[in-house]
Amino acid sequence: MADAFFRDQIFSSKDFPAGTLPFGEYENCKFTGLNLSEADLSKMIFSECIFDACDLSNANLKNTTLREVNFTHCKLIGLSFDHCNSFLLSFRFKNCLLNFSSFFKLKIKSTCFAGCKLVHADFSDADLSSAEFANCDLSGAIFFNTRLENTDFSTSENFSIDPENNVITGAKFSSANLQGLLEKYKIKIL
Repeated sequence: MADAFFRDQIFSSKDFPAGTLPFGEYENCKFTGLNLSEADLSKMIFSECIFDACDLSNANLKNTTLREVNFTHCKLIGLSFDHCNSFLLSFRFKNCLLNFSSFFKLKIKSTCFAGCKLVHADFSDADLSSAEFANCDLSGAIFFNTRLENTDFSTSENFSIDPENNVITGAKFSSANLQGLLEKYKIKIL
């Protein structure tokens, strides 16, 4: 169990200038402008928390609990979300940099990614049913054996999704981004 419990608090870089959070459980807390790059957040619990303008790149998320966590304007490069505690795992991302992050085998239905860069992110074997990718850059993102039923890609770009290796029933695409579904056929769309 966590050593300390924090509820309804706001934390900023002046509170933790060294870039480390005390080990514990955080409920309904807001973290603003923290540099937690390469921080050890393993086995910590975050419920109904907001991370705003924080850098968590390459942080250790082994068995970290993320329940209803919102990330806005955050740098989250190289995070292994697949190492998190999967029980009730839920989060939202707005205007975040998620390049090289992994969501491998996660069941994250209805997750919202809005205005995010997800370059070379790994969604292999994940369940993203009814998720929303709004205005996202998915260059080099990996979709293999991924459930994408009713997922909305209509405003996103640079994705490559093989309909034969993913479940895309009911997924939404715009006519402007259909080339991402046909890339493997090496045809030209004019």
